[in-house]
Amino acid sequence: MGKGGKGAEAAAAAVAGAGEEENMAAWLVAKNTLKIMPFKLPPVGPYDVRVRMKAVGICGSDVHYLREMRIAHFVVKEPMVIGHECAGVIEEVGSGVTHLAVGDRVALEPGISCWRCRHCKGGRYNLCEDMKFFATPPIVHPGDLCFKLPENVSLEEGAMCEPLSVGVHACRRADVGPETGVLIMGAGPIGLVTLLAARAFGATRVVIVDVDEHRLSVARSLGADAAVRVSARAEDVGEEVERIRAAMGGDIDVSLDCAGFSKTVATALEATRGGGKVCLVGMGHNEMTVPLTSAAIREVDVVGIFRYKDTWPLCIEFLRSGKIDVKPLITHRFGFSQEDVEEAFEVSARGRDAIKVMFNL
Repeated sequence: MGKGGKGAEAAAAAVAGAGEEENMAAWLVAKNTLKIMPFKLPPVGPYDVRVRMKAVGICGSDVHYLREMRIAHFVVKEPMVIGHECAGVIEEVGSGVTHLAVGDRVALEPGISCWRCRHCKGGRYNLCEDMKFFATPPIVHPGDLCFKLPENVSLEEGAMCEPLSVGVHACRRADVGPETGVLIMGAGPIGLVTLLAARAFGATRVVIVDVDEHRLSVARSLGADAAVRVSARAEDVGEEVERIRAAMGGDIDVSLDCAGFSKTVATALEATRGGGKVCLVGMGHNEMTVPLTSAAIREVDVVGIFRYKDTWPLCIEFLRSGKIDVKPLITHRFGFSQEDVEEAFEVSARGRDAIKVMFNL
């Protein structure tokens, strides 16, 4: 399974009885159906740690899996444990783990790559085709994918390192820096963490665009220089590009599309200056119709991102130093009963005033 899920075979094995210790987890068993059921842990290997989860956020991909049982070509064929934005406390360490101890608070990078393929050996392990993504609590995980949190960073903030990593990776891919005028399409959770990341990377001016005025007001409070409300109508792109350019007051060097729809990508391509860059972050539509010829003759580069790589240390440093504050994004909190899980996903799927919904375990 890809982003947001545990491999079906591994999930089935967990249910079947791999390991000896049993804990409860939220399982996606059918479309729009989540059930809290037992999850059996494997033994802790020499380079593994066992983590008791304390904070878990709901990702948009979790909601998408719940609604559709798939994202792009990642299809849920058997029950899977859902959730991957998390932080917790170390309960056990393997004999070969020297940088962590029982009681340490850690944020977890959820993807376990093979470290043998071309992508892994080339340093782009996020593209590993054999990537295994874990899901919610508690888990046994490689110690080198667990990052100790400073005293002034909470477990909830630690869990936010996962979505923040998407924004950090996007800014790296797009070469955002102190002389960059940045346009962000979409003010959902990923658009907002990307806004925070762009600010931390030193972008000179950030303009954000969305259809929802409440999300735009949140973006303004987080430091957006301008927020432009747009429609969902494709025929409005031309007029809206002019308003976006006016709001920027200069060249749009980089556009980060955090929505993934035909209209948002078309807007980003048209608004970006010649020689600029468009980074595709959101995964809304699998297929799109966009004005590529216009972008090509202006030599607008188009790059994509998938997950992230080597981002947790920087995210934690941004949080420790106060350069990024993710706390305002956490709008709703729930426990971990069957009722809580169902209500939390309903709130997250509804959107509106919900940005990041968090489980406190």
